[in-house]
Amino acid sequence: MDMSIVMTGIGVVALAGIVVRNGILLIEFTELMVERGMNVRDAVIEAGKTRMTPVILTASATILGLIPLAVGLNIDFVTMFTELNPHIFFGGDSVAFWGPLSWTMIFGLGFATLITLFLVPVMYLMAYHRKLRAKKILAHHGLFQGLMYLPFVVQILRLFTPKEIYRN
Repeated sequence: MDMSIVMTGIGVVALAGIVVRNGILLIEFTELMVERGMNVRDAVIEAGKTRMTPVILTASATILGLIPLAVGLNIDFVTMFTELNPHIFFGGDSVAFWGPLSWTMIFGLGFATLITLFLVPVMYLMAYHRKLRAKKILAHHGLFQGLMYLPFVVQILRLFTPKEIYRN
C-alpha cells in the first residue's frame, strides 16, 4: 500500500511537468502573436486553434502508451525468442507497482488537457485585461513613473541595513 502512494506521487509530478509544458507553449504562442501586432483576443483564439493539435496528440499518445502499463499487460520476451511463444497475460506483480502511476497520469492528462485548452486562454485574457486596467490607473495617478525606481530604492536600503537583520 505504501508503494502505491509513492508511485501516485511520482505520477502527479510527471503529470505536472507535462501540463505546465503545454500551458507554457500555449501562452508563449499567444504572446508571439501579440508581439506581431495581432489583437489579444484574436491571438488567444489563434493560439488555441494552432496549439490544440499538438496538445491533444501529446496527451493521447501518452494515455495510449500508458494503458498497457495500467492494465498490467505482460509479455515474456525470453520465451518469445527462445520458444517463439510470447506467453502474453494480464495482471501480475507489475500492476501493483506501475498501476497507480499509470492511472494517475491517464486520468490526470485527460482532465488537464481540457483545462489547458479551455481555462488557460480564458485566464490569460483576464490577466491581460487586468494588467491593462492597472497600467491605466497607475498612469492616471502618476504612480507608474515612481514605481520604476522601486528596485533601486530597495537595493540602496539593503546596502545600508546591517547584515545581521536579513541574514537569518
